[in-house]
Amino acid sequence: MHTNLGTAHAQCAPMAADLLHAAGASPDKRNGPHRPIAKDFTWTALPLHAFSFERKGYIIRIANGNDPLKRETARLIERMYSARGLFPYGTTVELDRRDLTIVALKDQRAVATLTVRLDHGSGLLADTLYRKEIDAVRAKGGRVCEITQLAIDPELGSQDALAGLLQALYALARLTERMSDVFIEVHPRHAPFYQRIFGYRLAGPRLICPRVGAAAVLLHLSQNEFEDAVARREQTEDRRSRRAARLLPTSNDVQQLLQDLQSAG
Repeated sequence: MHTNLGTAHAQCAPMAADLLHAAGASPDKRNGPHRPIAKDFTWTALPLHAFSFERKGYIIRIANGNDPLKRETARLIERMYSARGLFPYGTTVELDRRDLTIVALKDQRAVATLTVRLDHGSGLLADTLYRKEIDAVRAKGGRVCEITQLAIDPELGSQDALAGLLQALYALARLTERMSDVFIEVHPRHAPFYQRIFGYRLAGPRLICPRVGAAAVLLHLSQNEFEDAVARREQTEDRRSRRAARLLPTSNDVQQLLQDLQSAG
């Protein structure tokens, strides 16, 4: 957790295991508003086998339905989380039917991964600490989801691998129309990176996560805010925006990926 994500040559991978402070415990029952997605939704309805694209030397794929890739991804999570003294939750059980695991591969080796969890049944893991904040978005009709199990190999991964994972998430949100608002719990020192580059905003205060005994804040990114960040990336030329330009997709990148997925279906 000593990496400075604000410097031009920072490696994002060493912070990956600290990045999420959500463990496997189910959130408590909510009394507030909850607008979950349809319970009959399943990722298998999508042509996930065809989901593959290259970004800056990384191949981005989906692990669902690919047992060898799921096992390799689980090993990556275990290795990265254990190195930070965190519990590598959810690596020895089958994926929840509402979970989708995205993987970045380098030379056919999994080097970065995240899982997106949709909102139905027991809700989101982040509800444990931030139910009020997430319910406020649900109450406005937001179709919330969360990023969990983020891990990046410090030797082979990079910010470009992370950017590829998030590009895939955004394309899937556009394709399914079931993810209008993405939440992620991160260590406070890493929040500015996500705010500057990807357009996340601070949505919840610094709290101590009881599952891992570490500090966390809640970040929120709406689909509209991400699209605004992409638009700014194409309009500005300063040094900071050049860094964003390297990590954010172009609108043409996203449109081409959507067309490929739609044609595969």
